[in-house]
Amino acid sequence: MAVYKIFPTKDATLYSQYPAQNTGLDQVLEASSYDFRGIRYKSRYLMQFSTTEIQNVVDTKTVGSWVSYLKTYNAATSGLSIDTNLYFYTVSGSWEMGTGILNSNPPVNNGVSWDYKDVSGSIRWDNEGGDYNLSPVYSQSFTYTSPIDININVTNTVETWYSGSSNNGFLVKLTSSIENTDNINIQPIFKYFSIDTNTIYPPYLEFKWSDYSFDTGSSTNAILSTPEAFVSIYNNTGVYYSESVPRFRLAAVPKYPDRQFITASYYTENYYLPESQSLYAIKDSSTNEFVVDFDSNYTRISADATSSYFDVYMNGLEPERYYTVLVKTVVGGVTKVWDENIMFKVEKG
Repeated sequence: MAVYKIFPTKDATLYSQYPAQNTGLDQVLEASSYDFRGIRYKSRYLMQFSTTEIQNVVDTKTVGSWVSYLKTYNAATSGLSIDTNLYFYTVSGSWEMGTGILNSNPPVNNGVSWDYKDVSGSIRWDNEGGDYNLSPVYSQSFTYTSPIDININVTNTVETWYSGSSNNGFLVKLTSSIENTDNINIQPIFKYFSIDTNTIYPPYLEFKWSDYSFDTGSSTNAILSTPEAFVSIYNNTGVYYSESVPRFRLAAVPKYPDRQFITASYYTENYYLPESQSLYAIKDSSTNEFVVDFDSNYTRISADATSSYFDVYMNGLEPERYYTVLVKTVVGGVTKVWDENIMFKVEKG
């Protein structure tokens, strides 16, 4: 698939209530503003991705233009007002992740915190709560009804990191007016799964590009012209290593073929899916959540002289889990989605 994911090399939350405490191994990241015993506290979090990995993806995986999205999954949220925003800045100084968690007793102070870039008592931030560049800034708005997972296009920043600009990751925070409010009724708390989560929802940087090609060469196979059809992947081995990039080949045949005199089975001919209108998606078989959704730009199904096909970079899928492939196409003005229990498992390579 023309979707590739890389995961943070480090992340941590900074708490003003615990200004020297490190949380580098916490399972959640938090951006908040809350009142505790009449005192207003806040938290922000940091997240960094490897420049080397970014350059490797762009140089060896992508073709042509690409986009990059920052994605994190919500663990818990409370205190939302009608409209609350999170802001994403680039960090202006290096920092160390550390090995602490919020509830450590005694507290661990061997990494980044609200006051310090690294070990407590060592190098301070120029500004409490982390130093960040005012530009560029990204934001996502949240309401009672909007999705609370983060999905932000950060292509401009990732392009600069790819080109060699200083990369210290992102700092995520609420607006300053919310962080410092005296209104006790305003206490938003956003918690997201970190790289250290024991769930299937670690944060990641997602790259997308178009690898679509429709060149059937000398093939005489027809293009599917009815939504009443059987669709399957005929070369699915069922198990793939996380570093593999298999090409899934699709078999498509009409459920009710036209009547004609033939000397072989109706089902020996493999049909192509319609050009430019066929997409694939991948969902987690246990949770039914899409890990790769249908995308008219980045999950189009290609074709060559053999069959319709698409490629999947397995490294972007959590290992030791099962996944299900779905296929969508438009035939004769009818949109059809096939969910035929086409499953595979990713194993650690």
